[in-house]
Amino acid sequence: MLHCDALIVGGGPAGSTCARILTRAGWDVLVLDRARFPRDKVCAGWVTPGVFRLLELDPAEYRATGLTIQTITGFRTALMGGRPVETRYPRAVSYAIRRCEFDDFLLRRSGARVRGATPLTSLERKGDGWIANDEIAARVVIGAGGHFCPVAREVRGATDVVRPVVAKEAEFPLEPGGSDAIGELPELFFCKDLEGYGWCVRKGDYLNIGLGRRDHGDLNPHIEQFMHLLEARGLARRASRVRWHGHAYLASGTGPRPLVGEGVLLAGDAAGLAYPESGEGIKPAVDSGRLAAETVIGAGGRVDREALLPYAVELRRRYPAVRPTPRPIAAVVKALGRRLLRSPTFTRHVLIDRWFLRESN
Repeated sequence: MLHCDALIVGGGPAGSTCARILTRAGWDVLVLDRARFPRDKVCAGWVTPGVFRLLELDPAEYRATGLTIQTITGFRTALMGGRPVETRYPRAVSYAIRRCEFDDFLLRRSGARVRGATPLTSLERKGDGWIANDEIAARVVIGAGGHFCPVAREVRGATDVVRPVVAKEAEFPLEPGGSDAIGELPELFFCKDLEGYGWCVRKGDYLNIGLGRRDHGDLNPHIEQFMHLLEARGLARRASRVRWHGHAYLASGTGPRPLVGEGVLLAGDAAGLAYPESGEGIKPAVDSGRLAAETVIGAGGRVDREALLPYAVELRRRYPAVRPTPRPIAAVVKALGRRLLRSPTFTRHVLIDRWFLRESN
């Protein structure tokens, strides 16, 4: 039997952040992930300066490793097919990274033991601890394995009652002349029904494109429309020939998912923390990973549900559940939203500053 103080299921930003803090505090930590790092992780991958502060990492330090990091100083936003509004800043407001590099860097930096290419196949409560895969004994388990995290299934014990955002994305090296996209200026294209948006983010010699939606109709017609737009504007001249990857995540705040149990906590997308307006999940993942580690350290050796409950209380305060727009006024709200997306003032101070960058949070 392999023993550890904490088993973290999922080596992404939530898991690696939690692992680093616990390891620095003297905990024996094992990270389990079904993938072998560096893994293929398709993501728009922009991170604000606030993410770097939470990670205690300077962007210049990350850049010095030779890994991809693209400074972002503005955005272009528009309704799908409409005239774009350009919003620029006199400073770096975000950075685009490649998740395959970023996640691997953070996991190696954590100092924890890592078992890659090892899915969690069983989890059993035994005494005051857990037995995973019939061979790993841990006092506490942190579920950080994304939307489909098996630890989240164990904690909730039932099917999710909230339906996720569904998305398709692609990230690929650019051929000469393959894109007119500007690295400092990612482009966002909102669906006309305001149920989702597409993006085009250049990361040096790579391009990331994708589209996510809250409704659960057929995503393919929206992807087709988006590809035609990207090709017509010269942003991705081979968009119709790239390989798309699908994924899902909750973007509803903490919502109805249980966040703690006896000797177990959920973090990141496993807890459903992606921001509802943008779907961005890296900052909530890092933030919740830190909070999970600080909670178990502060509990003074206790890992029962009562000792871990402050984590759930604080997480719900930081990421409150989203109340849907009442159906009778939804059409009016969307009509107003389409008009406001043409306003440079609304775009800058609400759409970008408040909903996408969230640097005041």
